Formats: sequence, structure tokens, C-alpha cells
Amino acid sequence: MRLSNRFEKHVLVAAAVALGATAAANAAVVYSGIVNFSCAIDLDGTYINVQTNQLTNGPGSGVPGWDVNPYRASTGSGMNFFSPTGGGMVSAAAGTGSAINLSAGTLIGASSNFSSATATIVFGSGAGQWQYASNNIVGFRFVSSAGTTHYGWMRFLMGSQPATGNLVTRTVVDFGYESVAGASIQAGAVPAPGALALLGVAGLAGKRRRR
Repeated sequence: MRLSNRFEKHVLVAAAVALGATAAANAAVVYSGIVNFSCAIDLDGTYINVQTNQLTNGPGSGVPGWDVNPYRASTGSGMNFFSPTGGGMVSAAAGTGSAINLSAGTLIGASSNFSSATATIVFGSGAGQWQYASNNIVGFRFVSSAGTTHYGWMRFLMGSQPATGNLVTRTVVDFGYESVAGASIQAGAVPAPGALALLGVAGLAGKRRRR
């Protein structure tokens, strides 16, 4: 066997081993990718199944097993979230309260406070309040199709403050959740890019072998 062939095999094996280790270390975070879905500004709003990556502007019957439902607030210029049984949005107080805007890296898990069913959002300059014309991150929990509880985050791009009413635009930018039941996740967490880099190394070795 030529030295170059032995080297290429070594690179491929090392990359495969490292890729497996990296995938195992990061497989827990399931990421939607950039979706940029424009939410309906009405009482139905948008129904989101985070496991199937399905987003549909109402009614909820169009998204079986939906997990998150942002919809138009009845008053003010914000929006509400409705959550199915076992779900909920991270809030300032357990059971009730606003769905707060989280800083990137905030831990979302069993120790977080969650709204029980309906949660509003509040715009302002205080801690946890939402910002117009900006990205805002909310934390949530949901019950998977297997019946286990998982934690996740979702990023919304909110529009500029409207002159009157509650017609501020809202776009789901992306979201992620922990595939491991009961495991916490950081707001904004996505899988590490190391696996892609290792795939590039393996691909390079393959190209060299074909030449």
C-alpha cells in the first residue's frame, strides 16, 4: 500500500471517529434552521409543531400535535401565546404571567417558570420585556409525540411599533429544542459546526484518492 493511501485512510478513519464523537456530543440539540415564517396577525395566529418543523397560519387542525401558538392579542400592540396541555412559555412567575424575552444563553429547563396556558408579551425597557423592530427569544416546553417533556427556544423578529392597535408584525426566525427528555437547553443554542468541518476533511481526502 502506498504511503499516501495509508495516510488518506488514516485521515478518513480519524475524521469518522471524531465525527461520531462530535455528533454524539451535539445530537441533543435539534435546530430548525432559518425559517423566517410570517405569522398571521389574527385570533388563530400560527400553529407550530417543533418536532415536524411545521408552521401553518391557523386553524390548529392543520398542524397535528402543535406545540406553540402565537396569536394576536385582543388589546394592546403585542401578541399572546396559547399552549397545549403540558406545554407553556417561560414567564416571570409560574402559572401565569408574560412570556418573557430571554437573553441568549439563558438556561431553559425544569427550574424555569412556565405559564400554564395563555401568556402575553409586554413591550418596554424592563428586564424580560420585548423590543420592537428587534429579535426576541422566548423559552418553551412541550410534550413530544412520545409523551415526554422537552425544552426549547424560539426567536421572533417583531416589527416596528404601530401607531395604534395590535398590528405589530411578527416573524418566526428559528427555533431549537433538546431531544433528550427533561434536559435543559440554553436560549439560542444550535448544534456546533464541528461536524461540518470534519466532513470537509473527509471529503478532501476522498477527492485526493480519486485523482
